[in-house]
Amino acid sequence: MVVHLNLLPTAVFLFVLLCWFAFAAIFLVRKKPPKPAEQKRDRASIAGIALQGLSYAIVWSLRRPLFTPIWLMPKAVEIAAAVLTAAIAVASVWICLAAIRTLGKQWAFVARVVEGHKLITDGPYSLVRNPIYTGMFGMLVATGLALSVWWALLAAIVIFLIGNRIRITAEEKLLRESFGEEFEEYARRVPAFLPRLF
Repeated sequence: MVVHLNLLPTAVFLFVLLCWFAFAAIFLVRKKPPKPAEQKRDRASIAGIALQGLSYAIVWSLRRPLFTPIWLMPKAVEIAAAVLTAAIAVASVWICLAAIRTLGKQWAFVARVVEGHKLITDGPYSLVRNPIYTGMFGMLVATGLALSVWWALLAAIVIFLIGNRIRITAEEKLLRESFGEEFEEYARRVPAFLPRLF
């Protein structure tokens, strides 16, 4: 039996997979700064993490036949979709890397405030208040476009956004308690998740 590969979807899938390796390396292989004393933690964000994880599981497990486009489309549109998918993946890796570098020792998986915590408003945090979640969302979308069936991608987006809302609410509650009006002014200027939108 001969397997026919559609070159463009194959290349996009492999490129997104490469971006996943870079994305994972940002979190796993980064130089860890000394651990500061923790002052406050909000465990409610764990439910948000679980929902975000579920959304990734959906796009990875509910797949269309490998190396096929997400739906039938003219070649020019397929090329544009491939370029867009690759651009989303690269931008997502970049924004996560920039955000973690900007946060330094303050970064953590679960919402927390550490001793000497500062409100970070520069770098990618001048575009959105939660750039790591923006990058995570971009990786979800790129993966879905490269691998998943369209309805599973839509379901995953909805689940991710619910988890995202839980995490943002938990984290920003801690920031409001710690920084008061300084955080409120920042929140009025800079959107929570998507530049110029939300």
